[in-house]
Amino acid sequence: MYDPAQLRTFLAVSQTLSFTQAADRLGVRQSTVSQQVRKLEAAVGRQLFARDTHGVELTEDGEAMLGFARSILEANERAASWFRGTRLRGRLRFGASEDFVVTRLPEILEGFRRDHPEVDLELTVELSGTLHERLEAGKLDLVLAKRSEDRPGGQLVWRDRLVWIGAERLRLDPDRPLPLIVFPPPGLTRARALDVLERHGRSWRIVCTSGSLNGLVAAARAGLGVMAHTHGLIPPGLAPVPERAGLPDLGPVDFVLLYGKRRREDASHAAAERLAAAILAGPVPRSERFRAEDRYI
Repeated sequence: MYDPAQLRTFLAVSQTLSFTQAADRLGVRQSTVSQQVRKLEAAVGRQLFARDTHGVELTEDGEAMLGFARSILEANERAASWFRGTRLRGRLRFGASEDFVVTRLPEILEGFRRDHPEVDLELTVELSGTLHERLEAGKLDLVLAKRSEDRPGGQLVWRDRLVWIGAERLRLDPDRPLPLIVFPPPGLTRARALDVLERHGRSWRIVCTSGSLNGLVAAARAGLGVMAHTHGLIPPGLAPVPERAGLPDLGPVDFVLLYGKRRREDASHAAAERLAAAILAGPVPRSERFRAEDRYI
């Protein structure tokens, strides 16, 4: 028997690759996170994380434990719901950024629909900046979006880094303005890209603007220019721009969950908490390489 609290702690560390960030997410001390992980490793008799001064990585046994932990927690939740004799009902207005919707979200929503068939789910797919605005206006109950620098709150789901991506055959001329493919305002990746280029004195020009991720990806695949994108969610057919191109670093990006303004006793709030738990327990994108300083900001 594995302790559900230890499994939740294990998942939090595996998703953030940081004991510090996992503690922030769970609302406990870092020492508690370390203790829970040690107890789980003792219970399974295997090392689940490789730790050193540069960061935290899952071991082969840790990767295997990911699937087991999710299955155990999902079964535990279904059993608890059955014996509580309560079924979630009502309407849940959920907003998510497009780059996550087209990759990892479908399997999470499929499981949520299976477990809570009487919840009417209203999905809004938008730019992260727009989702923040709609949440503040009371038009959404739960949002999964990039953390905005002027809205620092939210429950961390995972941390990644923004990178420049483009077609593999694309060649950039350092003496000409950088051709940019961007979302319209208030896109957060757009704002970050333009701010970084301005601060580094790199000239640029916008060659394509689209409110659709598919539109941006099509333009990038056609070789029109480069776009800023989350490293762990790079679409097929595109690749990070090589470092030799000399483009400035775009820095880390956090994906967070934020709750709306409805009262806790509302049915929508209970549904939001269940969906949030499913997202936190589910798989998250993983960059191939994290910098140590990005993990512990």
